Formats: sequence, C-alpha cells, structure tokens
Amino acid sequence: MGIERVIGHIEGVAVGAVFHRRADLMRAKLHRTNQKGISWLEDRDGQEVGDAIVLNGGYEDDEDHWTWVRYTGASPDKDKDERTGRLLRSQSWSYRDNAALKRSYERGHPIRVIRGYRGDSRYSLPDDYRYDGLYKIVAIRTAVSKSPAPDGSDIKICQFDLERLADPLQGSTPVERHVAGLLEELADEPGEVKFPEVRTVRIQRLVRDAEVSRRVKDLYEGECQFCGIRLVGPDGKSYSEGAHIKPLGKPHHGPDVEQNLLCLCPNCHVRLDIGAIVVADDWSIVVRAGMLDMPVLPRLLMRGWHQVHPEYIRYHRSVWENKGAS
Repeated sequence: MGIERVIGHIEGVAVGAVFHRRADLMRAKLHRTNQKGISWLEDRDGQEVGDAIVLNGGYEDDEDHWTWVRYTGASPDKDKDERTGRLLRSQSWSYRDNAALKRSYERGHPIRVIRGYRGDSRYSLPDDYRYDGLYKIVAIRTAVSKSPAPDGSDIKICQFDLERLADPLQGSTPVERHVAGLLEELADEPGEVKFPEVRTVRIQRLVRDAEVSRRVKDLYEGECQFCGIRLVGPDGKSYSEGAHIKPLGKPHHGPDVEQNLLCLCPNCHVRLDIGAIVVADDWSIVVRAGMLDMPVLPRLLMRGWHQVHPEYIRYHRSVWENKGAS
C-alpha cells in the first residue's frame, strides 16, 4: 500500500520542524523522493501536481529571499554534469517534475518548501532539513541560465517564482488556522492602533509554539546570549525568550530561522527590541543606552551549531543607528 500524501500542510508537522535526512522527510510525508528537488502526487482527477520542493543549492539560477523564492525546474540526470551539477542542455516543460509543478501553478495549489543544508546560509541549518511552510507559485517562465551549454549556446530553464503565504495560513492544523484568523480580526478592530508589529508577532506565537525558538533556547539551556544570566524558577526550570534580530512582519520581513534568533533573558530581549544593545561585526556587544549597571558579555555568546548570520545584526544595527541620527 502506498503512503497517503496530501497537498498543503501535513497534520502534526509544525512549520519549522527539522529533519536530519531526506528519508526522514519521506517518512513524514513531506516529500516523495530521496534525491529530487520537486515532489508530486496525483490530484483528484488523476493528473500529477507538485506538492513540495527542496531548496538545497541545486542550480546557480535559484534565488532565496525567504518571503519569495526563484526556483529552477528539474532535468534528467543525463542532462547534468556529474561533477559540477550544471546543466548541459535546456530544460523541458514536458519533463514530468516540471509539468507537475506547472500544473500546481495553474490550479493554485500551495507548495511545501523545505530548506536543506546546502541552501542559502542566511536560512539553512548546517546539517539538517527544515520545513518552512507553504508558498504559492505566482509566476512561471522560460528563462536563460547564467551559464551557457558546453558549445556556448544558451540553456533555457523552467523557472518558478514562489511567495510565502501569510502567517495565519502557516498553522499546521485547521484549528490553528482558524484561531489565527480570529486573532487577526480582533487585532484589526477599530480604535486599536498601538504596536501593530508587536501584535502581529504575538498572533504568530499564539498560533504555534515556534519550533525554531524552542531549539535555540534548548541549546543554550536558558542562558542569555547577551548577559550570560540564566533565570531559574522554583521548579528548577529555566526561563528565556526567543528574540528575532531582524523583526518578523512588516516592514522588516525578518525570517523565522535560527540564524535570526537569539536566546535572551526578558531584560535583554527588551534592550534588543528598543536598540539599547546592538552587535558589531566582530560580535562584540555594544551598549547604546544606559544599562543601570546590569552585566553584559564582551561578545555575543554562540554555541554549537547555532551561528547568527551577520546580515541580521547589520540590519538591526543600521535600523537603530539611523533612528539615533534622526
């Protein structure tokens, strides 16, 4: 009997869930194959439609910007250089994987996006795969690859543009999605004008306990990456908060990934959010406003596999340096 698979979210698989290898993705029904980037299944009418893609450094023409992705279609192995992985000849829309993904575009089906360890360093884990939610294909085209064929002629590729669906649609169960919708309606009530960004983030946190935040906090066992303090309650459990360096939501559109997240105590979380603390390119912690003699580490604490990406600390620093100059 074949494994039953569906279009959209897989019940019980949270956005942000991590899987060590492709076989684990297959067992979770997120993707159908152990090697290919495009996954497909049969729609209700028996036609094959794309249901998932893996971003894992497949082609040089791929672009990953978190909220939108430019994705190169598939080719038979014989059409690729075994050593470099580059294309030897043009792609075809009739090739099974490309045809299935094109059909999902035509039918408006959402696509599960999975990022692998060979993908963009701003978003990818060092040795794992992560399910990053649902995207919609908004455009397709035949494009010319950056690199020509061995004979110097153009290589034409099947190209897909995908945009990440709104956060209320990223819940993995119907109940989560319904609650998210109700919370957004309440947040948009007339007269509610305070702190729209904070309100959006709270809605996201109420919808699901972010897998990404939990992993980072577990790694540091609650120890603050800014001050080194570890808060422990009478039950012996530590308390810390997952703090996004480049904020989620408009106008920042920061990604919910480990490279953009810090494990902080509540005080340092607030200091980060109001720009009282920034991080320099050499990872030293810069105090920009009074700390009331509270401790601060000389450099940002980073442990094990968790590596903050420089792009996010530069973004955070530029935002507050510009505000301070105005």
